[in-house]
Amino acid sequence: MKARSSAYAAAGVNIDHKMAALRAIKRMVQRTAAPGPLSEIGAFGGMFSAPGRDQVLVASSDGVGTKLKVAQLVGRHDTIGQDIVNHCVNDILVQGARPLFFLDYFGTAGLQPKVFREVVAGLCRGCRANNCALIGGETAEMPGLYPPGEYDLVGAIVGVVGRRQIITGQTIRPGDILIGLPSSGLHTNGYSLARKIIFEQARLSPQAILPGTRRRVADVLLAVHRSYLKPIQGLRQQLTIRGLAHITGGGFADNISRVLPQAVDAIIDRAAWRVPPVFRFLEERGRVPRAEMFRVFNMGIGLVVIIRAADKKAALHSLRSARALEIGRVEKGSGQVRLIN
Repeated sequence: MKARSSAYAAAGVNIDHKMAALRAIKRMVQRTAAPGPLSEIGAFGGMFSAPGRDQVLVASSDGVGTKLKVAQLVGRHDTIGQDIVNHCVNDILVQGARPLFFLDYFGTAGLQPKVFREVVAGLCRGCRANNCALIGGETAEMPGLYPPGEYDLVGAIVGVVGRRQIITGQTIRPGDILIGLPSSGLHTNGYSLARKIIFEQARLSPQAILPGTRRRVADVLLAVHRSYLKPIQGLRQQLTIRGLAHITGGGFADNISRVLPQAVDAIIDRAAWRVPPVFRFLEERGRVPRAEMFRVFNMGIGLVVIIRAADKKAALHSLRSARALEIGRVEKGSGQVRLIN
């Protein structure tokens, strides 16, 4: 495990240490539970029974990570808000929830009104696109904590799902099919390693054309994290989804395994789709092992949908505008994710 995380760890992020830390606090967090929690630490979103109704609230919180450093380097702040909204929407979507409301935290050394307005404009644009209300947040000025000119952005979302409509993954069976929905790029994960490779090792400027593409580095790195809410809502009206996984930090192995029953494995065929040029550049220029690439980055697949094999044709037709494609299958196993080809 240590060897395959070496490049990302050298860039300042150790996935294994993070997972170990989450396991260490799990019991402590469980002791805070009043009546209502329906999920444990480690799920994409935390579920809480809504009082007096057959509804479950699903909440999640996340940050944009060091994608913020790219936005601040380039001076482009109007899309980073969309990134965090879409990321949070996807995190509760995988449990079947639709978003209700969103809150944000904006922390900085000293408020720059123009930057702040651009960030909030992105938040509002993301909320409107996902039919989600931005109901408040915290704007904190803390000189001495944040470097001058920099800021942090964190989002929190609450959604709702009917108790019988919760997607848990527990009905996943051998023979099921995995469908992948393409990402728009790196989304909001792997930026510490990507920045190290692109700006330090390759010495590219934000305005340079990224090798293998016709796009500027800044445009590639700041591509907005895609929301999968609308295509998945449409699919759910036609058939039963057995499992969903948002491919974020930890890649395929850590995220798909979160929804797998212990008696099955997910087999991902890496030859089923063409990996976008940005990931090929990062792998080759950074000399990152292929296994680690698939653990750090989404490699072009932002969401994985697990369905019955009998529903494959209908699912691919429903998701055609999202450019969905079959990327794997479910076999008997022990809750593992295996990458082939």
